[in-house]
Amino acid sequence: MTRRRNHRVSIINLNTGRGARATSHPYPARTPVLALDFGAVSVLVTTTASDRVTAADVEFARQLAREAQTFARSVERSFHGMPDGKGIAA
Repeated sequence: MTRRRNHRVSIINLNTGRGARATSHPYPARTPVLALDFGAVSVLVTTTASDRVTAADVEFARQLAREAQTFARSVERSFHGMPDGKGIAA
């Protein structure tokens, strides 16, 4: 998936913690939806169209999975070994 790189106009920081969760919603009659809930804010990740999946959608989903796995490993690495269980920034 080649996308044109644009300058970022804004950055939204959504902190994990209490109330944060990620939920996948597979549907039989439409494409799946990934819901990211951060308390009062929800982000829905969907495909280009609700009735079909493109090669770009598949590529993005795979990239998202890889980056989420990398994020999880980094968070776990920062957490492990702390006596109080609160973790540290590595």
